[in-house]
Amino acid sequence: MDIDETPKIEWPDITGVSVLARSYPRGTHLGLHMHREAQLVFAAEGVMQVTTPAGRWLVPPQRAVWVPPRQAHAIDALSHIELRTLYVDPAWLKVHVDDPRLEHEFVIEVRRLLREVMLALFDTGNPNQRIGLLVRLALLELIEAADAATFMPMPSDARARRVAELVLSKPAAEHRLEVLARLAGTSPRTLTRLFPAETRLTLKEWRQRARIMAAIELLGAGSPSVKSVAARLGFASAAAFTHAFRQVLGATPSEFITRRRDT
Repeated sequence: MDIDETPKIEWPDITGVSVLARSYPRGTHLGLHMHREAQLVFAAEGVMQVTTPAGRWLVPPQRAVWVPPRQAHAIDALSHIELRTLYVDPAWLKVHVDDPRLEHEFVIEVRRLLREVMLALFDTGNPNQRIGLLVRLALLELIEAADAATFMPMPSDARARRVAELVLSKPAAEHRLEVLARLAGTSPRTLTRLFPAETRLTLKEWRQRARIMAAIELLGAGSPSVKSVAARLGFASAAAFTHAFRQVLGATPSEFITRRRDT
């Protein structure tokens, strides 16, 4: 697998830290790749999807994804995105912010302070001393931030994986258990056992989250009404959709849209 060697913005007196700003149009696919450095990937604008062997995350503007060094990942732009990435060498990370949580990929909610710190890193007038402080502050905020519920864990078992891919391809479909089990070549009972064992979510919870992830994509990529998104994804009503959305993300669809516009 290729290691990305894209030139980045660096500072003369700071070794091991760099940043990169990129714009990508909707539909851009950055195939599976890795970096020697760890990276904090932040969409200042737009919605992206980040995929690793463990699963996939929907990353709207209020969230960012942490990717450890040499972790394979792919990025899909689900709308026009303004990407801001902080790269940190493993040696620098170990000296300045050594935390076991940073050994694994995860998504966080970007609070106001972290957002402003990330954007400040791209101010070319910053002195080197300030850059070092900003990077340490960003990583400390990263460790303290709560995990976002935009992760779709992908099962490794071939039977459960087939079901997962089918549900993701058609999240609005009814997907009766008996039909899914038959397509997977297993029994309904086995299938309902596989999902909690492989993903820590029941099949019902996993399917519900797949619909909410599809809703995030729709809400983030345009300006549809909550009612139209609910209908498109097969919810019985806008109220039922709002309830399910709040259960997963801790906010209503309307609150999500408002926060997106405020970023």
